[in-house]
Amino acid sequence: MAYQFVTTITDLPPGAGKLFEVEGHRVALFHLNGSFHAMDDICTHEEASLAEGRVDGETVECPWHGALFNIKTGAALTMPAVTPVRTYAVKVEGDRVLVDVAI
Repeated sequence: MAYQFVTTITDLPPGAGKLFEVEGHRVALFHLNGSFHAMDDICTHEEASLAEGRVDGETVECPWHGALFNIKTGAALTMPAVTPVRTYAVKVEGDRVLVDVAI
């Protein structure tokens, strides 16, 4: 696994999401009460940026059509999305947040 530094823990407040480019992948990184989770940034329904979506608990809402995704698992929870979003491994070393986009 090749973890890449993306941000520090203080640069992404709890309850927020942000888009990062990691080795050619658009990755949405979310901060949920001290834990960090990464997934493909693109909604599987119509390609909206999930990093721009509203976070509520462990879900993110697609800003275009309201589909909900589980941030931890990538599962599509509501229509119109039916396909899950790919998730990525995340680890924190000190104040650094690292993401592994290896397949």
